[in-house]
Amino acid sequence: MKRFVIVAMAATLSFASLQNLSLKEAIDLVKKNNSEIKIAKLKERIAKFQTKIAKSYNFGELGLTFNALRSNDAGNVFGFKLKSREATFRDFGFADFLGGVGYVLQNSPDYNTFKSYMTNPQMANQLLSTAPRDLNYPKARNHFQTTLTYKVPLFTGFKLSMYGKISKAMEKMSHLDAKKVLNEKIYQTKKTFFDIALVEEYIANLKILKSHMDKLEDIVKSFKEEGYAKETDVLEVEAKKYEVLSYLNQAKLNRDLAYEYLSFLVGEDVESIQKPQMQVKMIDTDTKKLVNKTIDLKKVRLAQNITQMNVKLQKSGFYPMVGAFGEYGSADNKLFNQFFDKDFYTVGAQLKWNIFSGGKTSAEVQKAKIEHLKVNEQYALAKKGLALKINQLKTAIKSKKYDIKALEAKYNLDKKIYEMYEAKYKEGLEKISDVLIKHSQQIQTLLKLLKAKNERIQKIFELESLIDKE
Repeated sequence: MKRFVIVAMAATLSFASLQNLSLKEAIDLVKKNNSEIKIAKLKERIAKFQTKIAKSYNFGELGLTFNALRSNDAGNVFGFKLKSREATFRDFGFADFLGGVGYVLQNSPDYNTFKSYMTNPQMANQLLSTAPRDLNYPKARNHFQTTLTYKVPLFTGFKLSMYGKISKAMEKMSHLDAKKVLNEKIYQTKKTFFDIALVEEYIANLKILKSHMDKLEDIVKSFKEEGYAKETDVLEVEAKKYEVLSYLNQAKLNRDLAYEYLSFLVGEDVESIQKPQMQVKMIDTDTKKLVNKTIDLKKVRLAQNITQMNVKLQKSGFYPMVGAFGEYGSADNKLFNQFFDKDFYTVGAQLKWNIFSGGKTSAEVQKAKIEHLKVNEQYALAKKGLALKINQLKTAIKSKKYDIKALEAKYNLDKKIYEMYEAKYKEGLEKISDVLIKHSQQIQTLLKLLKAKNERIQKIFELESLIDKE
């Protein structure tokens, strides 16, 4: 029973929604849970290993090869014996050769006769034409060979060093890409957080306006009972009340949608948030300094360095490539038998130089130079474009600040006018339709005010998302 209770409590906690979530906690959860950020970080880790792979080529390769073979092929068997240092004259077919010589010796009564036989062209041709059976039809033989081989590049025309530097630069590029994704997700989180806060404020104000409509409805109904209002007055108020309810329901749906998106960003269900400080300050830094701090400009600057290194990389085709190798091993027909008595080694060096390739290397160098020029132009364009974008954001933020002040003043005015019209209606000095018009103006001004506040905050966060804070 206790186990069941513990499991049930753990399951309940695992599915519980986050309540009263602060903006800082939300950003921490985004950094921890967001899949796009995780993917960007994994790409960054992959790039680090690419750098290690590129640098590893400088140290060469050391490999161990073990072969276990059995063959009755004449060439293989003879080679196996030579490899294991066991070849004899018999393996060359000397048994058949000596047999022919012995036959001549036995049939020669003296040395002069033997000499005449051996110098006879026909006899010599017969002996040399004999197919040695030991050489052509050897017995099957086992062959076990262990070889340790080391190959190392000595000079590659700076190709390997450039590969290493480019890989390191690409690693930095992936780091900037990860920062960009992180900044974007933090921007989306902040934006959604303030969307929720502002829509909550809108809902609260709509509830106040609805309460005003409820009071106005009660007044109109009481006036109707006393004969001071018509049935159409009641219907107009009810229609306006349902309009406010429609705004209220739409705002609640937008809030629910914003909570769903926030839950998607943080990777957990969010039920409620702490209202953030609505006074958000704009970055007050010179535009030129901000441009130099942007992630996008740093990426283009890094691309400049990469294309410049690529020019040097392509020039490596003009240089020779020099490498060295060493080989050590042992072979025998028995596994690891007399390993050091039958060992062997080989050392050497190789120079490889591409003398002519139809202008391919020159074309690759020129192509790399043009790529570098293109990135230089992209850098100048990015610098101007980012400066323009930052100035546009700054202008929009300042403009929204003035809009907010104007709309706040207008909202207060609309509120007082509505209250004045409501009071005059009670005295019979205004029509109910005029009161409702003033009420609609108040709602529209409120919506514009909250929208202006939201747009200003979003622009501030968008500006922050461009900057590399490190």
